[in-house]
Amino acid sequence: MTLHIVASSTALKLPEVTVTQPFGEGCDVFKVMDKVFMLTFHLQGKAAINLKVEPEPGAMLRDIYPYIHTGWHMNKQHWISVYESKDLDESLIKDLVLNSYELVVAKLKKVDQQRIKLLRNI
Repeated sequence: MTLHIVASSTALKLPEVTVTQPFGEGCDVFKVMDKVFMLTFHLQGKAAINLKVEPEPGAMLRDIYPYIHTGWHMNKQHWISVYESKDLDESLIKDLVLNSYELVVAKLKKVDQQRIKLLRNI
């Protein structure tokens, strides 16, 4: 599977996720309750995604995986960019998407967090 397919299919299974294209065609912005947790796009002909991360794990991921870099056009400390690669680990991508989603959900209002928790248990 390709990077965009794995990331998008993982994100779209999560509650309250919407996809918009505020930057035009070719850049999908994934939000939970109107808060961005993932962007999918192409950069220099290569598929890429931006995901929210905690600073320390983000630095570790960049050190370990050659296809993970600081977030392109994002806060370099809190976002990473993952680029399409033949070495891509599909389960890692799924985990990173879920982690990004959960980081954003943790910052939502308590009532919205409860709603998402209930929807995830259905």
